Amino acid sequence: MKQAHRPLDNIDIEILSHLFRDARISNKDLAEHIGMSPSSCLERVKRLQTDGIIEGSSLSINFNALGGHIQAMVSVRLSDHSRHTVDQFQQDILQQPEVIGVFHMGGVDDFLLHVTVSDTAHLRDFVFNAITARAEINHVETALVYDYKISKRLPSF
Repeated sequence: MKQAHRPLDNIDIEILSHLFRDARISNKDLAEHIGMSPSSCLERVKRLQTDGIIEGSSLSINFNALGGHIQAMVSVRLSDHSRHTVDQFQQDILQQPEVIGVFHMGGVDDFLLHVTVSDTAHLRDFVFNAITARAEINHVETALVYDYKISKRLPSF
């Protein structure tokens, strides 16, 4: 996909705003909200996808309902910052079933991992087995997530 560098008009912004709130909205309903024909709306959405502005859609999951009763953010510092080490850690950690997301960070910590586990013993085992057992790990800190909400508003730039 192309990298988006074109200016967006008000219709594009409105389409993105509606899709950001509900990625499952039908094209017919989206077009009705925006006040345009379904075929024109679909053409606009496809262009936003082709231009790399829309990179897919997402699904919100209740991890608690699946047995992930604890969510945590795990900050990780590496002792080696070579491209290979950073890429390999990220690739390996994404394979762990507990990992929801990985943020490669600037600053003191190199990575912030969003994880979900069944209980505190599971969290401890995950940290020991998947993280601290690795030779390139210098420091790990874990913080429990009490609540997690995602904005339903499109950011303005």
